[in-house]
Amino acid sequence: MTKTIGVLTGGGDVPGLNLAIKAVALGAMEEGYKVYGIRRGWMGLLHYDFDEPSTHDYYISELDYPTVRKIDRTGGTFLHTSRTNPQKVRAKDIPDFLVNSAYGKKIDENGTMDYTDYVLKVLSELGIDALAAIGGDDTLSFAARLHKEGFPTVGIPKTMDNDVYGTDYCIGFSTAVTRAVNLITDMRTSVGSHERIGVVELFGRNSGETSLITALLAHVDRAVISEVPFDIDKLADFLMDDKRRNPSNYAIMTVSEGATYKGRDIVETGEEDAFGHKKLGGIGQMISEDIKRITKTNTMFQQLAYVIRSGPPDSLDRMVGMAYGQMALELIKANDTGKLVGLQGGKYTAVPMESVISGKKYADIGSYYDKENYLPKVKSFLGHPMFLT
Repeated sequence: MTKTIGVLTGGGDVPGLNLAIKAVALGAMEEGYKVYGIRRGWMGLLHYDFDEPSTHDYYISELDYPTVRKIDRTGGTFLHTSRTNPQKVRAKDIPDFLVNSAYGKKIDENGTMDYTDYVLKVLSELGIDALAAIGGDDTLSFAARLHKEGFPTVGIPKTMDNDVYGTDYCIGFSTAVTRAVNLITDMRTSVGSHERIGVVELFGRNSGETSLITALLAHVDRAVISEVPFDIDKLADFLMDDKRRNPSNYAIMTVSEGATYKGRDIVETGEEDAFGHKKLGGIGQMISEDIKRITKTNTMFQQLAYVIRSGPPDSLDRMVGMAYGQMALELIKANDTGKLVGLQGGKYTAVPMESVISGKKYADIGSYYDKENYLPKVKSFLGHPMFLT
């Protein structure tokens, strides 16, 4: 039976998204299906106005071979993205044409609304039979909601933090770590030339895996991660000892943006987004300043943020992005939706979509982290998953 497939990306961009989009699109076209690319993720469906044809032209495009032929050569997402959450739309973010409409359901006293019913209507009116949603746990949580409401949906996990529950690997993680390792290696020349202590802040809200794996592969002196609150005096002492033992008289460490001082709250700024998250970042600067104060030694702080999520994917993210897209299309063809594609134990698999919202994924500190000494700890690789998850 001929189908119409929708594909979208949501949340932060990562290298490898275009590989997944292309795989879905090419596979669907080979089956004779129509493929719609939905611009700006869930925003594209929430802001689709039946009375304003320009919104169709802006948010919906039929994908064909010429359109997707070269998209895998660059990073990011050619469909663009947003952090819109249709089941939790703040009053100030409600499209004008939906204000006071019959579609929204009020969910709190601040006027926050649930427009899931409207998104379902848009999907129906567009004739979309199934949807491939590419994103992190926030984006995929709404995909899980659509599945619960009876709409055929398949999820593809992506995030540099590698923290989507239900899979060992998310698109974007390898490229982010590879870039971070290379940049830290380059940074050693400046930190060493000035004989300082280098502090490198990396992404990671709940999971410290990016900091942990980067630290392991770059062989830095210490790593602070989201899962383990740290003692700044203890950390400073460790780094000074590392510096003294280094013939070049410097030390370097990584820190997750979601890491916390013992007895303190996470460092956040700004207002919450549609998924309840404030902006992270700043913990590395605080650590750098405190180390300088405690040790009387100059420090060098570097936040590796958007630079490690920009540009084209590495070979691993190309392979996984392509595989995940193809798997998503295979599930849609088989009418086996309500699934999240992923990797477990080194093998491609699919798990129930509800897995995304059934828990939070954290780094395995018991197996891979020395929380007393703030160090990556892998005593043996034998028998462990490739990605140490």
